[in-house]
Amino acid sequence: MAPEVNRTDVNDIHPCYEIYNVSFILTSTPSTICVLIYIFLGSLSVVTVCGNLLVIISIIYFKQLHTPTNSLILSLAVADLLVGVVVFPLSMAFSLSSCLHYEHLFCKVRDGFDITLCTASILNLCCISIDRYYAVCQPLTYRTKINVKVVVVMILVSWSVSVSVAIGFLIPELNHEKCDDDCFIDLLLAQILGLIFSFYLPVIIMLCIYLKIFLVAQRQARSIRNTTCQSTKCGATVGKNERKATKTLVTVMGVFLMCWTPFFLCYTFQLLDNVSVPLPLFETFIWLTLSNSMLNPFIYAFFYSWFRSAFRMIISGKIFKGDFANTKLL
Repeated sequence: MAPEVNRTDVNDIHPCYEIYNVSFILTSTPSTICVLIYIFLGSLSVVTVCGNLLVIISIIYFKQLHTPTNSLILSLAVADLLVGVVVFPLSMAFSLSSCLHYEHLFCKVRDGFDITLCTASILNLCCISIDRYYAVCQPLTYRTKINVKVVVVMILVSWSVSVSVAIGFLIPELNHEKCDDDCFIDLLLAQILGLIFSFYLPVIIMLCIYLKIFLVAQRQARSIRNTTCQSTKCGATVGKNERKATKTLVTVMGVFLMCWTPFFLCYTFQLLDNVSVPLPLFETFIWLTLSNSMLNPFIYAFFYSWFRSAFRMIISGKIFKGDFANTKLL
């Protein structure tokens, strides 16, 4: 997935690697900046794994969290956990080395995991937005429309599409290396379709859904305030809940767009306009997208008090001192 990068004088722009026989190798004495970069990225990987592991253990262990909605959050956490376990280390080993300069088998493997898991994360976020739409906008029919079977189908579709997008990216690239310019159209078409299904279409769906949820939530708050709130205290409570809901939606979409939009816009401009992308800028965008997998547990779990209670019990080790699976989480 790497676009054309500016390869002129790589020694001046990369703190960790130097040119050696037209390949890129780790410098014999890594610079302080290089060491700090790897410590920082390694820390991001650890936080990503720990945060998503807390979500996974919470949902599996506590029976109160065995709901269709949390099944979607569990699927998201699994995708993000694998990003921390697989994509982060592979990207540290290859993205920060030769993959943006010289493609080889390990880079293809890295790209396969990267595309599959990151697309799965995005599509699971999209499924969660659909679940929230029915919960807020159609609460009376929510339990019939979003049940276990529907959630299982949503999860299977998300992961199947993710694998298909990865295959659609990689196969034309492999064929392109063999047939040169003859496969250019197939490669370009595969990349465009991949961009649409892995980012642009889910983003449009999420923006439309969260806008609808925001408008419905505001309308419901005004209705409650006008029909049942005769006191200042009641009106203040409704206003507080409305502000909290708005803050949640803004945070969800704001963080998602902040992490993913720069990379996909950069890649799209390069793909359509053949823009040369400076290596440091492109690597920064790659790591910004991966950081979304670290932030998701905080966004989708820490907003809910029952998840915070579950996390406290897990971190304190309380769940190892007895059977607390049926504990009522506040």
